[in-house]
Amino acid sequence: QVQLVESGGGVVQPGGSLRLSCGVSSSFIFRINAMGWYRTAPGKQRELVASISSGGNTNYVDSVKGRFTVSRDNAKSTVFLQMNGLRPEDTAVYSCHVEDSSSWGQGTQVTVSS
Repeated sequence: QVQLVESGGGVVQPGGSLRLSCGVSSSFIFRINAMGWYRTAPGKQRELVASISSGGNTNYVDSVKGRFTVSRDNAKSTVFLQMNGLRPEDTAVYSCHVEDSSSWGQGTQVTVSS
């Protein structure tokens, strides 16, 4: 069973920044798979925020384009989500996922509030 562990969430004021990290226990699984960052806001369905392929190609939901950046470090089996210009509507539990698998992290809370 592949384990994913997220970190980096917290409370930040509007306009602030956070960097989320997600470590994956299997370097092999990490290296060959795309990774996704998802978020679940209160009362809303989970949505894909950003993804990065094994080759480094990235995709973003429109609402975060230009503000969020997803990256990966294959040597450390870790995927990152740099979030700048945070807005109250970005408040959610953020989870990482090995795409096309059943492996999910436990989630980390991001709260954007003044």
